[in-house]
Amino acid sequence: MFDIIIIGAGPAGCTAAKTLSEKGYNVLLTEKFKLPRYKSCSGQLIKKSLDLVTEYFGEPVPKLAMCTPTENRGMIFTDDKGETFRFEQSGLNVWRSTFDNWLAEKAAQSGAEIRDNTTAISAAEDNGIVTVTLKGRETHTEQARYVIDCEGTVGAFKRKILNIRTPYILTFQTFNQGVIDLDPHYFYAFLQPGLSEYDAWFNVKDEQLVLGVAVREKSNIQHYYTQFISYMERNYGLKIERQHKTDRWIMPHIRPDHSIDHGAGRILFAGEIAGFLNPMGEGISAAMESGYHAAVSIENNFDDPNSVRCDYKEKTTALYDYMKRQWRLIARMTDTFKEMR
Repeated sequence: MFDIIIIGAGPAGCTAAKTLSEKGYNVLLTEKFKLPRYKSCSGQLIKKSLDLVTEYFGEPVPKLAMCTPTENRGMIFTDDKGETFRFEQSGLNVWRSTFDNWLAEKAAQSGAEIRDNTTAISAAEDNGIVTVTLKGRETHTEQARYVIDCEGTVGAFKRKILNIRTPYILTFQTFNQGVIDLDPHYFYAFLQPGLSEYDAWFNVKDEQLVLGVAVREKSNIQHYYTQFISYMERNYGLKIERQHKTDRWIMPHIRPDHSIDHGAGRILFAGEIAGFLNPMGEGISAAMESGYHAAVSIENNFDDPNSVRCDYKEKTTALYDYMKRQWRLIARMTDTFKEMR
């Protein structure tokens, strides 16, 4: 039997797995995709994320995870009136597949057992033991004293055990060969309602121009993407020579009454599945921090699940407050998020 089963080998799950396994706990880390897994993400590591990587993993992000331009110098927002706001901050530009795989390797080096291509189907708690049904090459069960669910926005496991559905925002982005009159060292977010139903964005990865929009309804993707491309052509001289690929993903739709779901019984939630997400989909720092606090709360209160949840909630209070401040800042820029003020 395992001490802890962790679902999802992203930043939250890998941080929790490394933190607990290096303390001597018997940890199983499962991932439904084959590693290295692909993730549709801007891959911009803000300074807070870089500091957390060094603190939790004992070394900086390796060069093998980086793409060009390596240096990210901050974010530039355009509000609903066309005014721009610059937020200068040092960061890194990475490919999430390589970055996440490095985190998983660090967790494995600390003693965690990793099983990819393994989906968590259900869980049942009885007499202090959580039995988790897993589907890999075959369907089987494993038992643990605790489960940390870090599976991200999709949350199929959470929906099945708690019957909770989270509203989603759909994202669509393309990778293109072309030219544009923008500094590739920044991540650009466009908040004009005519360009998306949430936000639109631009960044550069290995000389590929990445352009994307977020919408509430799938049927609106093409309309807003076309509007955004036209806007970028008029204002920044965008010229697309060839499209390499397209991406679709989902992220939580954060609302004003948004609350964090820390878990129930011996099952904890961390990262996006718990509700931790900063504006413009920056979830890496919140995922790592919440995964770490979930792990430490289990370590500190292993024999008392009620104290685990209370400790976890207390430890993430500052993270939640930080997240709300970030959302209020964005809400002051555009009526799209005015209800978050």
